[in-house]
Amino acid sequence: MSSLLKVEDLKVSYGAINALKGLSFEVEKGSVVSLIGANGAGKSTLLNAILSLVPYRGKIVFDGEDLNKKKTDDIMKKGISLVPEGRRVFADLTVEENLDMGAFTVKDSKLIKERKEEMFARFEILKARKDQKASTLSGGEQQMLAIARALMSGPKMLLLDEPGLGLAPLMVEVIFSIISDINKKNGVTILLVEQNARMALKASDNAFVMELGNIVLSGTGADLLKNDEVKKAYLGE
Repeated sequence: MSSLLKVEDLKVSYGAINALKGLSFEVEKGSVVSLIGANGAGKSTLLNAILSLVPYRGKIVFDGEDLNKKKTDDIMKKGISLVPEGRRVFADLTVEENLDMGAFTVKDSKLIKERKEEMFARFEILKARKDQKASTLSGGEQQMLAIARALMSGPKMLLLDEPGLGLAPLMVEVIFSIISDINKKNGVTILLVEQNARMALKASDNAFVMELGNIVLSGTGADLLKNDEVKKAYLGE
């Protein structure tokens, strides 16, 4: 496989606080990669830097193109989409209107209609609720909507920030099944931040453990599940 995303010596500071301290890693095309670590490790900051939502130093290359100094909208047009932490759906808009918002970079109305039909076929509950305001959906339904909205742009890579946050265990399993399906059936590369380390590692081809702005461990998801340090720190074993 070839690398879809390359990050080199990535640094982000908030005043005197160094949130990322020179990260370097690659994400292979078609893979699922997870970032695990405690709160404050810099995981969400990393996702935000990839989309140029925070200023950074270092180099980010996506699909062979340097993203440095590019605007967020332009980066999304290159094929990266984010499902933010806490879902952040447009509460006062309907389900269908939320999907339309996800396609703001797409100019072909026929393609938008086709993608919307694809989302309603994949997420049948959203089809049933398409005229409801997003605020009336359950937490799990809102997470499905956030994922569907992100897919409306037709991304090559999907960034997911804590997709299981605040959801019941059964719904977390449903969401991770959806993520796997998107990767396998649609060929979308996944970069995943998730507090549920066991679930994330089971779902991942490769994974990185972050601590205080650094990557301290890396390997396959299966290998890290067996790693004694990971077991003790993140798996409760």
